This record gives sequence, structure tokens and C-alpha cells, in this order.
Amino acid sequence: MLYEKLVELYESLEKTPSRLKKVEEISGFLKSTGTDDLPMVTLLARGTIFPEYSEEQIGIADRTIIKVLASSTGFPEAEVMKLHKQVGDFGLVSEELMKKKKQFTLGKKSLSVRHVFDNLQKLASMEGSGSQESKIGLVKELIIHTSPKESKYIVRTILDQMRIGVASGVMRDSIARAFLPCETDEEFRKSVDAVEWAWFMRSDYSEISVVARERGLPGLKTIKPRIGSPIQPLLGEKSPSLEEALSSFDSCAIEFKYDGMRTQIHKRGDKILLFTRRLENVTDAFPDIVRLVKECVRAEECIIEGEALGIGRNGMPLPFQKLSQRIHRKYDIHEMANNVPAQVNLFDVLMFEGKPMFDIPFRERRKILESMIKVRPGRFQLAEQLVTKDIKAAEKFYDRSLKAGQEGVMVKNMDSIYQPGRRVAGGMLKVKPIMETLDLVITGAQWGTGKRATWFGSFILSCRDRDRFLECGMMGTGIKEKKGDDETDVTFDELTKLLKPYVKSEKENVAMIKPKIVVEVAYEEIQKSPNYSSGYALRFPRLVRMRTEEKGPEDCDTLERVGYLYKMQKNKANSG
Repeated sequence: MLYEKLVELYESLEKTPSRLKKVEEISGFLKSTGTDDLPMVTLLARGTIFPEYSEEQIGIADRTIIKVLASSTGFPEAEVMKLHKQVGDFGLVSEELMKKKKQFTLGKKSLSVRHVFDNLQKLASMEGSGSQESKIGLVKELIIHTSPKESKYIVRTILDQMRIGVASGVMRDSIARAFLPCETDEEFRKSVDAVEWAWFMRSDYSEISVVARERGLPGLKTIKPRIGSPIQPLLGEKSPSLEEALSSFDSCAIEFKYDGMRTQIHKRGDKILLFTRRLENVTDAFPDIVRLVKECVRAEECIIEGEALGIGRNGMPLPFQKLSQRIHRKYDIHEMANNVPAQVNLFDVLMFEGKPMFDIPFRERRKILESMIKVRPGRFQLAEQLVTKDIKAAEKFYDRSLKAGQEGVMVKNMDSIYQPGRRVAGGMLKVKPIMETLDLVITGAQWGTGKRATWFGSFILSCRDRDRFLECGMMGTGIKEKKGDDETDVTFDELTKLLKPYVKSEKENVAMIKPKIVVEVAYEEIQKSPNYSSGYALRFPRLVRMRTEEKGPEDCDTLERVGYLYKMQKNKANSG
């Protein structure tokens, strides 16, 4: 398939606001794609070249793209930067400069999807001395052979800035409509459920699209867990009180809610892999956990879940930000492991000796987990647990969790099965002691004034409504001007540098930002407001902590959740 055909799809999707229309266009395109090209097209249609869980990254920054575009088009770097400041999109910059290109390339050729895909994947493997020059050469070789529109989308793919609105749910529905029965609403729902199940198991639509085409519904339904492919984790709903959580289930287990890194551990023999809640492969960053798994897990092949904490010299948990310093570290890994040793608290088993555990009740899964773990107190252990329906016993356990430096408790239904990738009120509920915070995504920022003129000084917060992000407040507090004694402090300078690569456009002193960075936010109250697209406004929101390592934009709190908290707050006020 020629790449220009995919670009035609991109152009149409970018102009199409309707989610249903996007699904219709993508499903038709997938159906017309040959089987050899289908895995690549499925990934590229979302603007990616690797599955969600892959740790591989293209690794090209704005500065490098500026050099590529200057050398590819003959325009000076200053001209490239000037144009980017005007339009806020390197894809549009590339398209415009290619239209004005001073020197036309001899021997211009049509690019295939495979050629573009393979070259972009090669970028991720280029490391070490001279790698930047090699990357520049490879991207330049692509761009000089493209049309202006093709160059726009190649650049956007490289920078992960596609702007065509193809979220995970859109691709899920598109695969269902392309290859599975969808004549009636019931057929469509069953087909979507089958694709979603496969996604929860593998998180790789390039593989799922081929299975859907070649093996249909039966093939998708038989997809099993696989060592090395992280499973979308079971998620818990929030409960307003411990008493309400206890009353939700006939039989309850209460566990510490650890303030750490959710860790999915895959083991086959001596091969150990570690994945985060966001399916990032962090195996290399945690050699101490790998060693503990080898020494303490009695199973040849299994997938188990727990929470990893950083532990201080006094045995108390360190703030998550301390542990997060280890997640993306490539150098001095063993030194960091000594400075911030990890403790693993295990709470579930998803596969044991090759057999999936999803349909087994939690009470049985816990027994299996207990039987397969050689506990090493303080380093590799089972999550603290109390089985009770007694509120007084539960409150004592809850207080003990807080005194141990944890966030609160999880109340789990002993009879529940494991449902990957879903928030299931019938499975587990989380209880925290303070007014419920919200995990929101930053979608805009306003430049500061005076001594803050070089930083973003306030930040637009948004909640999620399906595939859209709706504004619900402006945050300017909880962020420091200078780093204090507390290493978990977040400064305006740090947050500005983190957000700059995701700036989509700027108008006057406001930048619109691609939804990537998730923050935990506290507030005084939620008010109704016509000024924000969500219809709600947070009063005096303040930063509690960064959530980027644990959560992506698809994990932020929903409009429904904001509305629920608004009603709860209103009911509480009326009852008082």
C-alpha cells in the first residue's frame, strides 16, 4: 500500500469531528487493507508504530526536527522556528516549507506504508555515539521523497502529535465494524466486547486486527494471557466512606491501599518482566525486584500483581516521587536501587502455571497467591489484609494503614472474579481519608508575568468525557518557585519544561496543550459553571502531586465522576 493512501485517510479524519464517522471511515479502510499491511496500518492509523506496552520510543525532540526540516527544505533553522511559533505545529511547518522548497529532489519516489513504518521503527534502535546524526539522516531521507501532505504526517507521527482524534475506543469499534458481525445493535455490542477483551489481554491492536479478520469472534474470545504482554489491570471505584464500602459486599477483605507503583510481574523460568499500571516495561530499572521474584516466587510460569514502594531507612514508605526517579533511569541503576530500595506488596494472581485465574473468586486467588510466595518481610510480601464485615475492626485496620504511611484501604469482594481493564464496583472499592481528590489532565497553560514570565504560571485542568477532554478549572497553587527541602516539590520551571513538548498552539499568552500530563488535584468545592466546557468549576484547585508515571490521559477522572462528587457535596450540605 502506498503511504499517500493512508495520508488521505488522515486528512479526512482530521476534518471529521463525528466519532461515528471516524469509525465508519477507519473500518472501511481496514477492510480494504491487505493482510500483510494490516498490522502496520492499524498502528499508524492511531499515529503510533509500537504497541501500547512497548518501551521503545522514536526519541526525536523538537530541536532535532528543526534541523531535519532545515536541511530537507533548504530554509534556515531560524525560519523553521519562526514559522513554528506562528502555527504551533511542526507538521504544518513541514507541509508549508515543502510547498516552498528551494531545491527539488531528483529521483523523487512514491513511499510505501512499509517503507515509512520500517524506517520510523529503526529510529528507536539508534542509540549511542552519532545516533542523532543517523536519526537526522534517516528522517531526512523520508521527508525529501514525500509530498507536502505526506511530510506533515510523518513529522506528526515522529513527534506523537497526530491530531486526528483516533483514541483507543475508536480503533476498538473500527476493528469490530471491519471484521465482525455488526448488523444489529446486539451484534455490534458483542463484537466490541470481544475486541475489548482481546485488548485487555494484549493491548496491541495490530495483532488484534489480524485475529479479528482471520479468526473472527471465536479467535478473539480465546485469546489468553501471554508472558511478556501486559494485561490491563482491574481498577477500583472510589467509595465515599468505609461503612458504605463494607455494606457493598456480602464478604469483604480489607487491604492496605499502598501509595506506590502498581506492578505486574511476569515470570517464565528465570525470565522476569515488570510492567506498570500504564503497561510500561520497567524491568531494567528494578534489578532488585527481579532478583526477589527469582528467589521468592514458587512458580515456573505466572503473572502476579502488587504495589512497589520505595522504603526509607526507618522502614517507612517514601513518597511515590522518590520511587518514580527510578522508573526511567538508564544510568547508575544499582546505585539508585541502594538509595531507594523497593518493597513489593503482592495482592493478586492473574495466571498460575499457564492457567488464567480471571474466573476464580478472589478468596481462591488469594490462597493460590499465598501458596506460591516465599515471604521476605519488608521486601517481598503479601499485602496486609483483614477479612471482616465488622465496622470497628475495619476502622482500626484503616487507621493502621494511615499510620503506616499508606493512602487508605481497598475493600474487596471475596466472591468477585478478576475483570481486566475495568472499574468494577462489584470487585473492589477504595477508601481514602480526605475530601476526594481528582486526577485531571492539563490541556492548557497561561504564561506568567514579571519574574514568572519565562514559566507557565497557571494551568487549565480537564476531565474526560469518552474521547473528549472538558475544562473544569484553572490551577496556579501547589507549585513552587524554587525547589525546597522536600524533593517531591514541583516547580513552575519543571512543569513548564514538562509541558512544552506538548504545546499544540499559542494565542496571546495562552498555550493549548496536548492532553498528556496528569496531575492529582485538591480543591475546596465543585461549583456549577458556564465558563468551562464541562459545566463545572473547581474552586481553589491546587496541585497535590504529579501522576504522569502512573496514569495517562485515558485514566483521568471522568465528567461523570466530577458530577457525582458535585452531587455528593451538595447532598452533604443539605443534610447539614
